[in-house]
Amino acid sequence: MDIRKNAVAGTMESSDVMVNVSPSENGRQIEISSVVYEQYGDAIRKVVESTLGALAVNSGSITILDHGAIDCVIEARVETAVKRGSGEEK
Repeated sequence: MDIRKNAVAGTMESSDVMVNVSPSENGRQIEISSVVYEQYGDAIRKVVESTLGALAVNSGSITILDHGAIDCVIEARVETAVKRGSGEEK
């Protein structure tokens, strides 16, 4: 799946995550900012990378702004942002 345009999913509320995606020609770049990064940064990255892999996203710039979201919320927000960015979801 190709990210063709900028897209966002999620909010900045507590226990949520905001995911921004945009096209990139330099492969896949993931930037994570989280209030719990020291404790869960590796776990957040694994969820994001797993979700991107399942969606076959090979390139794109993905920015994660986490406010304590659980794994299934992170996964859902990444999937929604990617589908919006690919044009599959309005």
